[in-house]
Parts: sequence; structure tokens; C-alpha cells
Amino acid sequence: MSNKIPYKTYLSEQEMPKHWLNLKAFMKEQHAPFLNPSTGAPCTAEDLEAVFCKECVSQELNATDREIEIPKEIRDFYQMFRPSPLVRAYFLERVLDTPAEIYYKFEGNNTSGSHKLNSAAAQAYYAKKQGLTSITTETGAGQWGTALAMAAAFFGLHLDVYMVKVSAQQKPHRREVIRTYGANVIPSPSDTTAAGRKILAEYPETGGSLGCAISEAVEKALTTPDCKYVLGSVLDHVLLHQSVIGLECKSALDKYGVYPDTVIGCMGGGSNFGGLVAPYMAEKLQGKNEIEFIGVEPASCPSMTRGRYAYDYCDSAKITPLAKMYTLGCQFMPSPEHSGGLRYHGMSPVLSKLYHDGFMRVEAVVQSKVFEAAVCFAKCKGILPAPESSHAIRVTIDEALKCKQRGEKKKILFGLTGTGYFDLASYKQYNDGTMTDTIPTEKDLMQGFQSIPELP
Repeated sequence: MSNKIPYKTYLSEQEMPKHWLNLKAFMKEQHAPFLNPSTGAPCTAEDLEAVFCKECVSQELNATDREIEIPKEIRDFYQMFRPSPLVRAYFLERVLDTPAEIYYKFEGNNTSGSHKLNSAAAQAYYAKKQGLTSITTETGAGQWGTALAMAAAFFGLHLDVYMVKVSAQQKPHRREVIRTYGANVIPSPSDTTAAGRKILAEYPETGGSLGCAISEAVEKALTTPDCKYVLGSVLDHVLLHQSVIGLECKSALDKYGVYPDTVIGCMGGGSNFGGLVAPYMAEKLQGKNEIEFIGVEPASCPSMTRGRYAYDYCDSAKITPLAKMYTLGCQFMPSPEHSGGLRYHGMSPVLSKLYHDGFMRVEAVVQSKVFEAAVCFAKCKGILPAPESSHAIRVTIDEALKCKQRGEKKKILFGLTGTGYFDLASYKQYNDGTMTDTIPTEKDLMQGFQSIPELP
């Protein structure tokens, strides 16, 4: 292993990005606008400001500025855990006996255990700057809830977190971390909101979904003074904040003249994948590279590979704006798979548009194969990966083995979004041999599709 590329590459604090990259500004054709569910007309800034912070709305609607400055207060916060390392996976390459070079960007080196803190810090800062006293959100696996609890505590905001019920049951210790930072955790669906009570009446045994939790969090924000809703994925401004991942990654690889042939990331709502690929996808949109971008989703919630590209609600109770995205239907109820952060019925409108236009491909994988890859990675790299991240690991291993078969020396980059130390119940099932793979039937999908509204 005499290669000049080190195991880990850290940028200096002075080399951290001072601007986010706005991927939308590079797209020749924008995704369709959000629609007001009451009027059917494109959402105005005023419509969105009823729910979101003003500055986040401004960023959401900005399709012209290629760079947006990161405020100094947010960069100061970032310095507590950024820059994050870029790692050459030498030992994984050796185990696979592949000629491929494998790199990963590790975002789990903070207490939240994931990349989510990049946007949590920004949204909490903007809420505080606006003079708000509280914010609400949802969380699936718990990484976003933890990250936002950390940011809310730092900026002095009260936070209510609606946590998908099955995740709250599977991860009681994750709940305690969120509570330790001062946030209030409510398993969703709950009887604390009209949306929750309606969902419970229709699905009394449900373990919940991100769509359900979003409904409750939005309702709470709309009925609470000086309160707004913040979201950890899907929306354009969240992908904007996460672009620090890809920008740092590119700066680190550029030091050694490394340019990836393939970039791989897991996909739930799109924040991690969108952030990782941002600078490279911007170049592809300008015709400057031929990188293959691969998104990976769970076969149990295959919004991209089996969903429809249509306008749909972002939540189960149908109170949010309509977004044109790949969707399984806002009332699709995913099975209680162990990758809680990927159990969302839809996908980022930006990534949906890029996928629809052929700039990337998506693979769906079953969880037993995901955990097989996770264990392989843990044994040779010493990090217990989050189940969400392990979707990317699975396809990275598959692509590296293809390189072995073909004798190709490709450079593969993937995103390691976080750690799996709160997912030990899932690892236990895998180790005990009791893990099952759930794939929706056509009937399941049709039931979900029925909730997609028919628009003129």
C-alpha cells in the first residue's frame, strides 16, 4: 500500500466551503413548481412562509444563483465537526480483491451520527434569526431528530420531534439522545394532532411513516405561535445545505488528481445523495464529465424504481404543498424495515427530475443483502455503518466486483452517511438469521397510487 493517497484526507478549517452549491442553477430545465393544495396554483413565497422560515423559502425558490454564501455563524458551528474525512477504503479493496479504487466520505463523526447536522444547523440559525421561539419536525431513523435537537439547543429554540412510531420503539436510546438535548419526542402517529388521530382511526395498528410524521409536525407548526416547520430532506434548500459534503469531497480528491468514475449514495428523500453528487452533477449538467451516478433505495420502499413521476402530497394527511416527484402515493404505508431514514413515499423534486431526464440511475436492494454488506464493511474498516448508508455500501461492493470480473480500474466514491450504533436491534436480527426481506406487491403499490391526486 505505497500509494501516495493517504487512508484519510482532512481539509483544514480554512479550506472548508464558504458557499453552498445550488445545483438547480445548473439545470437547463427546472423541476415543476410546488402547487398550493387549496388553489392548485404554483406556490408563492407567501404560501411557503406560512410553514417554513423566510430565508429557507428564499433559498428554496432560488434557481439562478450558482453559489449561496454560508453565514459566518453557520460556518462557526460547522467547525465543531467539519471538515469530515475522505477515506480511501484500502482494506475493503483488498477483501474484494478488486482493481477498483474505493473512496468514501464519512459524515458520522458527530454526536448525531450523520450528515443531517449540515442542514439542521442552517435551518435552526435561520429560525433564530427570524425571531422564532420554537420549531417542529419529523424524524424516521432518528438522525435528523438528533441533529436538529443539537442545533436547536445551540441556538436556544424549543423543538417538538414527531418520531415514526416503529423507529421510536426500535431505538429508545436514540429517543433519549434527542431528549437529552432538550427536545420533546412524540411517537407518530399520535393523538396530539388532528392528522395523527385521523391516521390512527384509519390504520390503528400502523407503525407510522415519515409521511404521517410530517403531517403532525406541519400541523403543530401551523397551530403554534412563533413556530415554523423544518425538514431534513426532500426540499431544494436542504440539498443546498448538504452540498458541503460534495464540495469538501471534490476538494480532497482534487489534491491527488482523483476524479471518480462512479458516485454512489443511498436515497430516502435525497438530502445525502444530492449533497454528495452536487459539484460533480453540476459539471455533468454542463457536459464536463461522464460520471455514472447511482442512487440506492430499499426494495421495501422503492419510490424511484417502482414509483410514478407525478404531483403528490409530501405528507400522509394531504396538508403540505404538492410536489412533482417520484412517489408511491402519500398514503403508502411502508413495511417496518430497519432503514428508517429511507421509509419515505417520495423523492426530492430535483433528483426526481434528474432521474427522469436520464442523468442518474437507481437500484433497489433488499435488506438482508444490505446488512451482509454492512457486516463485511464493519469487519474490514472498523466502522459499524448505519443501515441507510449500507445501501450505498452494498452497491459499491457490487460495482467493485464487476470491476474485478472485467479487469477495470474504476474509481468509485460513495457516501457513508453515518453510524449504526443505535441500530443494534437490526443487526441482532441479521446475526440471529431472523431478518426477512419485504417487497411490496403490485396490490400494495396500487393502493398507494390511489392516493396520488388527479390534476387537470
